[in-house]
Amino acid sequence: MPWRRRRNRVSALEGGREAEAPPEAAAVPSALLTSPQQTEAAAERILLRGIFEIGRDSCDVVLSERALRWRPIQPERPAGDSKYDFLCKEEFIELKDIFSVKLKRRWSVKQQRSGTLLGITLFICLKKEQNKLKNSTLDLINLSEDHCDIWFRQFKKILAGFPNRPKSLKILLNPESHKKEATQVYYEKVEPLLKLAGIKTDVTVMEYEGHALSLLKECELQGFDGVVCVGGDGSASEVAHALLLRAQKNAGMETDRILIPVRAQLPLGLIPAGSTNVLAHSLHGVPHVITATLHIIMGHVQLVDVCTFSTAGKLLRFGFSAMFGFGGRTLALAEKYRWMSPNQRRDFAVVKALAKLKAEDCEISFLPFNSSDDVENNQSLSLPLDCNDQWQMIQGQFLNVSIMAIPCLCSVAPRGLAPNTRLNNGSMALIIARNTSRPEFIKHLKRYASVKNQFNFPFVETYTVEEEVKVHPRNNTGVYNPEEEEDETASENCFPWNVDGDLMEVASEVHIRLHPRLISLYGGSMEEI
Repeated sequence: MPWRRRRNRVSALEGGREAEAPPEAAAVPSALLTSPQQTEAAAERILLRGIFEIGRDSCDVVLSERALRWRPIQPERPAGDSKYDFLCKEEFIELKDIFSVKLKRRWSVKQQRSGTLLGITLFICLKKEQNKLKNSTLDLINLSEDHCDIWFRQFKKILAGFPNRPKSLKILLNPESHKKEATQVYYEKVEPLLKLAGIKTDVTVMEYEGHALSLLKECELQGFDGVVCVGGDGSASEVAHALLLRAQKNAGMETDRILIPVRAQLPLGLIPAGSTNVLAHSLHGVPHVITATLHIIMGHVQLVDVCTFSTAGKLLRFGFSAMFGFGGRTLALAEKYRWMSPNQRRDFAVVKALAKLKAEDCEISFLPFNSSDDVENNQSLSLPLDCNDQWQMIQGQFLNVSIMAIPCLCSVAPRGLAPNTRLNNGSMALIIARNTSRPEFIKHLKRYASVKNQFNFPFVETYTVEEEVKVHPRNNTGVYNPEEEEDETASENCFPWNVDGDLMEVASEVHIRLHPRLISLYGGSMEEI
């Protein structure tokens, strides 16, 4: 773009006279209305109007209350000359998609201070395919200091008016997550975007398991708008648990016995930097670092259902999902091989757990969700159910029991471990795999990675649970053989549970209770935003 052309266009704008729109310019010309959004623009109040170069075109730019619109300025059409008889397409961006604005300058060695003003740069959050977000820029070129200053201050005022966008964040970073990549992920991808958005951060590196729990129990959070966890599922679950425990303590509640917990005061952001990233994947629809960061910057907040896990009336922890049986044993085995890489450790534990596949003798009681769809989709109607009021009870030998309040999307289960569950629909998925042969159980596991229905097996039962599930393991099972070698997954007669990727060992009945919309999380798939 020739510089002389730019100077000629800008010279007419000196003094910022174009900042005020004339009365006749209050409505966008009807020839430009090519969409419902543009139709609505005619009724919007214009804040500023001026001329900027965008791309290679000199454009008439209009800033209204909800959008920034522009169209190339065309030469006047000579009378009777049809070659100019065309409509000029208007483009626009919504103001809610802008997350930062900067003055654009050219710097040289001789210029010590401000440099040469070129215009304004807008930083925009754009939606891509498959729930991904990306950051982009739009340059508004104008050499007038006064003109750009008026527009710059107006953009800053607009950005300051979005209430949910954080201005200060507490960052908890787990440097051991995945292949110890969390630190690199944060400082190379996340922090630059947070700085660009003008968000202040305070980073604490988690040094040991339980560090986040002890930190959030005592640290001052009054100056922060949210907490962000950079790590995997274990770290994210620990931070969520810590925030919820803190909320109960601040509300004066007894944290050992919680019937109706209060909501966490601060929203939690999840940056996926682990090996599976089930929580972040379920929240955003994709385990993508930039997407997760932009959701935080834009202040996209969702309320998410949370479960409490307790035994003998005592709270064990808060969580989003749990697996008992094969899922718990696999995690217990993987924890014993921490020296392996995450993928190797996971694959080795799965193979070893399959080689020693055991069923658990259990009683499972639950309050079913009152839905006709649940009855129609349930394959276990012929199985005996003991009813006591609304409670249903199932007894038998179970290879795996899953209780999930979120879909649990991950790379090995792209449709989700519980595909019919949503983040905040007030119900849990109860998925039971009864005892069967090893080949049949392996077929069931392989279905999670395919598009086929993973529940379409005679030994798999699915239920939608409204409020509560009780899992009571019975020690007098005939499945265990005392002649076998010592069970590597057992710890002092405790049964291993996989709760959000964390190992929880419990010797007796576990009571899972659902609490709708208990925590605010930054993010959400495009359908949710």
